[in-house]
Amino acid sequence: MAEIHPTAVIEAGAELGEGVGIGPYCCVGGEVQLGDRVRLVSHVVVAGRTRVGADTTIYPFASIGQPPQDLKYAGEASELVIGAGNTIREHTTMSPGTAGGGLLTEVGDDCLFMIGTHVAHDCRVGKGVIMANNATLGGHVVVEDGAIIGGLAAVHQFARIGKMAIIGGMSGVEHDVIPYGSAIGERARLTGLNIVGLKRRGFNRDQIHALRSAYRLLFSHEGTLVQRMSDVRKLFEDHPAVLEIVEFMQHETSRSVLQPRVNDE
Repeated sequence: MAEIHPTAVIEAGAELGEGVGIGPYCCVGGEVQLGDRVRLVSHVVVAGRTRVGADTTIYPFASIGQPPQDLKYAGEASELVIGAGNTIREHTTMSPGTAGGGLLTEVGDDCLFMIGTHVAHDCRVGKGVIMANNATLGGHVVVEDGAIIGGLAAVHQFARIGKMAIIGGMSGVEHDVIPYGSAIGERARLTGLNIVGLKRRGFNRDQIHALRSAYRLLFSHEGTLVQRMSDVRKLFEDHPAVLEIVEFMQHETSRSVLQPRVNDE
């Protein structure tokens, strides 16, 4: 049975899973689906065609599923799908998709969205992603599994943040950040690899050495980038993490790959 505070407003048609908890002054729209044991702490608004996965907790004043902040949006039937086990803190906002992005915004499992974070329309956020306080994703951004986005950082629309990359606080990210990369700066630059994150995820010394060597080759100034990617693919064909970086860089995208400054590691 769902546990619903008497001040909460649940519109007809909303689907509530087993063990759902809805606290004071929450509002749940008629097309919302809340999975088992979802908890809305208080003053939470969940609207639109929004699905929230099991064991997700949403904290006060979060606004989830309201129409996207896109002037082209014309009321089309779009969705916001949030996975299981997420923590969505106070004042977080998440928008559904638009016709220009497949009518879907999607968030994976086991993510942490700290206070004031924003996930715009048509974003694709992977599993285990952390967004620190007031970090913002523009529309159509892709954030791959395990990435960390620092406080007050802003990611430009259509940019991609690779697997287990880390973005420093207050950084403006205008370009794609490679998997396992580290980026920082008012206009972010690539500053190396997320070594701390790699160690925490159990990468051994040989794997980290291969990634560092491949990074230096990819971002050297000899030959063309196409040639360097081809060389790295051949030299590190037995290193899946290196190949993930190369494949990320070869993927067709509207944004260029973020580069390091001269003399940055």
